[in-house]
Amino acid sequence: MNSDELKGRWKQVTGEAKRQWGKLTDDDAAVIDGDREKLVGKIQEKYGKSKEEAEQEVHDWVEKI
Repeated sequence: MNSDELKGRWKQVTGEAKRQWGKLTDDDAAVIDGDREKLVGKIQEKYGKSKEEAEQEVHDWVEKI
């Protein structure tokens, strides 16, 4: 799934993202709004991960959905 597809399906996959990253809130999901870079940023912020780690997690997650 590419970035445009993620943006288009965000409402459908928000619950899956919140299950994957339990610290994400509904407010976070609204701010992210399907933007892959914002998702990476929130994961960095909430979990203290490096950008590379967060990008890899998002990449792996997007490939599974």
